[in-house]
Amino acid sequence: MNTKARKVMIIGTGNVGASAAYALLNQNIAEELILVDLNRDRVEGHAQDLADAAAYMPGMMTISTRDVSECADVDIAVITVSGGPLQPGQTRLDELTNTAKIVKKIVPQMMANGFNGIFLIATNPCDIITWQVWKLSGLPRNQVIGTGVWLDTTRLRRSLAQSLDIGAQSIDAFILGEHGDTQFPVWSHSSVYGSPIAEVYRRKTGQALDRERLAEQVRRQGFDIYARKGCTEYGIAGTIAEICRNIFTGSHRALAISCVLDGEYGAKDIAIGVPAVLAQNGVQQIIELQLAEDEQAKFQHSASVIAANIARLP
Repeated sequence: MNTKARKVMIIGTGNVGASAAYALLNQNIAEELILVDLNRDRVEGHAQDLADAAAYMPGMMTISTRDVSECADVDIAVITVSGGPLQPGQTRLDELTNTAKIVKKIVPQMMANGFNGIFLIATNPCDIITWQVWKLSGLPRNQVIGTGVWLDTTRLRRSLAQSLDIGAQSIDAFILGEHGDTQFPVWSHSSVYGSPIAEVYRRKTGQALDRERLAEQVRRQGFDIYARKGCTEYGIAGTIAEICRNIFTGSHRALAISCVLDGEYGAKDIAIGVPAVLAQNGVQQIIELQLAEDEQAKFQHSASVIAANIARLP
């Protein structure tokens, strides 16, 4: 990875891409932010608008626009393109065909023009598209990751923090599996400084933690936001910025992101949300947890749903 000038390319400047660009700018995560979009007026407008905002920032960031093929010097390429908005009653999996067709055009073009950075997938269905990008790119699996269930994990921690009146950073709880309907919280490894979440919750509230209700609330939160405002953008933008920062700093922090598995958790040749340690080369290691029996069954079900949809790729 280029250590002199950290460069992030955002491919697709709709709501998610534009918000991600603003989050990266505000947090001074890169030295150069490169925007790509087929809509030339929109992408140039975003670049000029972001350049105005950059004038107020303490750091120096270059904002530019390029064609997707001009990517050989890019450290992280964030794919936010979408095949179109969800219709009422649809799930993230319904976005697959249209989004996959776009990705199938973009990735080979980038590889033919020398891209050798890290792909970060933030479009839906995230896990299937992450696998598709890995296959199309031919890159090592550590260099192709998806935002996965890190936003879902953040939502879970935030909900628990509000109930417990504890800072979310003190809560060790997370989601595994598909960024979609088959995701699940890993209650067997959820705690506050070693004390099981359920015990802390009972002592604080005097009630039993309704795990199923909370899991459903977290799973549905993105759809609730979508129903109210027609998109989700700020939360996923923050997720993108967080992942990029941890890569650039080589933090060796573990996040629940979408990774290509090669035997971990008994799964192979799929991408799915698991805890992974991030370094400057992408995923340094995948952390395998000893799941409870019911959690292992949920993981296997989630993996089977992802595998079935990988088989649908055009």
